[in-house]
Amino acid sequence: MVDTVSNTQNTATSGTSTGSQRLAESFDTFLVLLTTQMKNQDPLSPMDSGEFTQQIVQMTGVEQQLLTNDLLKQLVGTSGDGVADAVSLIGKEVRAATDTANLSNGEAEWIYRLDREAQSVKIEVLDDKGSIVHVQALENVEGGEHDFSWDGKNVLGSQLPDGGAYTLRITATDSAGASVGHNVFIEGLVRAVEQVDGQTYVTIGGSRALWQTISSIGLPSTQNADTTPDPSNDSEDEETPAQAA
Repeated sequence: MVDTVSNTQNTATSGTSTGSQRLAESFDTFLVLLTTQMKNQDPLSPMDSGEFTQQIVQMTGVEQQLLTNDLLKQLVGTSGDGVADAVSLIGKEVRAATDTANLSNGEAEWIYRLDREAQSVKIEVLDDKGSIVHVQALENVEGGEHDFSWDGKNVLGSQLPDGGAYTLRITATDSAGASVGHNVFIEGLVRAVEQVDGQTYVTIGGSRALWQTISSIGLPSTQNADTTPDPSNDSEDEETPAQAA
């Protein structure tokens, strides 16, 4: 499917470029001929203005068609970048493999996964300039997944404003001082999809991530709840006030 879209887009690009080049060459030639005709026309029998006006209109029509082809090419390119697929994620609970989260409602949340037990884990939160705004040290952390929530306060205890993008940096080592492998994720409900500089992003809660980084998709937790009726609560055996009367 991706190859088909790519081939279609390449064909459209090649065809449009060739057409535009030929149109430019033809239009230049047409103007030279028209100018020559007007300079050398018989004053007693001037050229029919309607004829070359019609030719100019035809040239303009071809140019408009090429512009339309350019727009179609952009549409094919947009579909190939995953917008259509990403839109289907709106309203779904997803997990994205990214270490960047936005501060929203005074809080930013991540999930980190250790490949194995770590004797020492240093958790750092960095702002968009790479400065450390929060640091925390943990000991004897089991392997597996762990939630981490930051309250938005910097190392001086000041509350930072919402909206900033922050990066979670994990440094984990075992008892021998060897590095412990890890991964970082964000998780939440997809609320929007947008394209920025040709890249497709999804808004997950209050954060944004490339849609290609999404590693799991599920229904919102409220829809996952068991809605099976409780057989012990048989409403049919209860009399309504009208029946009791």
